[in-house]
Amino acid sequence: MKTTNRLFSAIVVLLLLLNTTTIFAQEDAPAGPEYVTVTTMHWNMDLEDFKMDEWKATEKEYMDKVTKKNEHVMAAGFYLHRITPDNRELVYVQAYANWNAIDLAAKRNDELAKEAWADEDERKAFLKKQGNYYSPFHSDEIYATMPLAKSLSEDPKKDMIVYLRTSHFAFPEDGSYKEFMDTFTEYTENVTHKNEYVKAYYPMNHAYGSDKTEFVEAFFLDSLADLDKKFDKDGELFDAHWSTEEAKKEMGKIGDKYFTGVHGDAIYTVVPELRK
Repeated sequence: MKTTNRLFSAIVVLLLLLNTTTIFAQEDAPAGPEYVTVTTMHWNMDLEDFKMDEWKATEKEYMDKVTKKNEHVMAAGFYLHRITPDNRELVYVQAYANWNAIDLAAKRNDELAKEAWADEDERKAFLKKQGNYYSPFHSDEIYATMPLAKSLSEDPKKDMIVYLRTSHFAFPEDGSYKEFMDTFTEYTENVTHKNEYVKAYYPMNHAYGSDKTEFVEAFFLDSLADLDKKFDKDGELFDAHWSTEEAKKEMGKIGDKYFTGVHGDAIYTVVPELRK
């Protein structure tokens, strides 16, 4: 697996010289949602007699009665720890058409909850039961979606995983928007989109949160076994498209220029029952 290949699957361009969110909104706005919120939660490890099926049933009830009826939430889903630094964590992701929809969705959730559980005591009891599954500690990030996403063509399978890679921009003073966008497009169209093991691909960059250098890529694959196959196929496709040593070196120079070379990896399991 080549370092150059990994760097260039991370080539995104819009945040480096200008404000990415503004550029996307004006020039390259994705056809789907513009923003994604990622809430990293933690299981309540003191909860006795935890049953996964009961947790799923509780969250499915809320999703059916509230989230799926919320017109401001375009998509939502839960992802469980598979290979991450903390086995207590699970991630809840929601997608929105625009920034304003984030606030509208929160207000609409309250309205729908009151409709679903009209009796206040019943509503409080359900929300308490739901909240008991989690530790009070959680973190939130908001990302701007990017062009060239590859959407799932069918509902997720039982053992589908998400490989999440977080890279970091280097912010070179002599960079250009065009150079990056051209390179990102060329790589994504000739490698990521042609890789049959990648069932979906969602690139995002920091919009609001703790680290403005973040570039996040979510790769959906059918199984953990397909992850190594994905990397091998990336290398084959890369070598096929950039067939000369000169071309490969040029790509390497761009990667060294715009990225720090530091990245993080995490793997999550899709929860098919809990998706909008």
